[in-house]
Amino acid sequence: MTALERFLHYIRYDTQSEEGVDRTPSTDKQRLLGAYLARELQEMGLEGAHLAENGAVYGWLPASPGKEGLPVVALIAHMDTAPRVPGGPAKARLAAYQGGELVLNREQGIVMTPAEFPDLLEQVGQTLVVTDGTTLLGADDKAGIAEIFSAVEYLQNHPQRTHGRVAVCITPDEEVGRGAGYVDLEKLGADFGYTVDGGPLGTLEYENFNAASAKVTFHGVNIHPGEGKGKLRNACLMASQFIALVPPAEDPAHTAGYEGFYHLCTMSGDESRAELEWLIRDHDRAAFAGRKGVFEQITDFLCRRYGPGTVELALTDSYYNMKEKILPHPQLLDWARTAFRRVGVEPVDVPIRGGTDGAQLSWQGLPCPNLSTGGWHFHGVYEYIPTRSLEKMTEMLVELLAGIDKVKK
Repeated sequence: MTALERFLHYIRYDTQSEEGVDRTPSTDKQRLLGAYLARELQEMGLEGAHLAENGAVYGWLPASPGKEGLPVVALIAHMDTAPRVPGGPAKARLAAYQGGELVLNREQGIVMTPAEFPDLLEQVGQTLVVTDGTTLLGADDKAGIAEIFSAVEYLQNHPQRTHGRVAVCITPDEEVGRGAGYVDLEKLGADFGYTVDGGPLGTLEYENFNAASAKVTFHGVNIHPGEGKGKLRNACLMASQFIALVPPAEDPAHTAGYEGFYHLCTMSGDESRAELEWLIRDHDRAAFAGRKGVFEQITDFLCRRYGPGTVELALTDSYYNMKEKILPHPQLLDWARTAFRRVGVEPVDVPIRGGTDGAQLSWQGLPCPNLSTGGWHFHGVYEYIPTRSLEKMTEMLVELLAGIDKVKK
């Protein structure tokens, strides 16, 4: 089965994860795809292929004879799709793109144009997998699963392409920040790993944001506005003052590359109580600490103005920059760059303006950079992937696994 055939099958499953629920995984429907994937690995003949109780899928491709001493490499992807946008099942089709407008849904007027999506200009002459514009496609990250499975199947069927032991792990709940927590590193038994969860073909990601969330709670005093002078303390107005004190040019709409940001996600409340939820991001660890310090300073300032305990700040670190854990193992990047070039794709190092399971796994002890899937515009209805990318990433993973033959454990 080709990577395209696999991908088109996987996206028939609606596997959206859900935020803020206390279930493992967060949605039962992820287990349906997980069970299918486990059976597929079993049918390929991988050792120990199974669906774990927590919803993760495992399987191991044994090392070729004489290659048992090579490092064990894990290939990791996730089965869930992002919440907040309809998840499917996706109504996908193949579109032979020849330039100009790409109509996804004529009835609803959902159209992609090169003016809005300049990357389309790079796809002229390519066949794209798109949806009808009403759901996600699911290339994030079912494309990664399809590419991993197709590469492993190829190696299983072509023993002349020798390789070390390969561990495969497909997790649920990556999109809600819990995917890495499902990986049993002792059971996985890998020395190194790669998540296949990136964007455009050729991207190699080993730097990401240091990340924290901030929840700010404002305690007001409500009283009839007709007699509020000197007594009323409006929590919503305090929240608006907090927002005004955050550097306005340092939000996602005004930053790029290595620039960090503050991102206001939600706001709610009334005169008595209000809440703000923020994301804090920066590639540099010292600057990251400084950003959290800004929130602490604003909180202290408002407490001095309105009284102790009026404003409460809860800061929670989410993940850290994997670069600190990847750079001591430069062979990981060399292997990936060489594999890309062997299939005619020039690799491009891209700093992630976000995080992946690879970041958390790297800090848990499994150095794990992130590889492209070849998809575009994840987390939205304009998501697409060229069929060529599915093919090339499958070839790249074969070359990656077959090329790790010079570095002993």
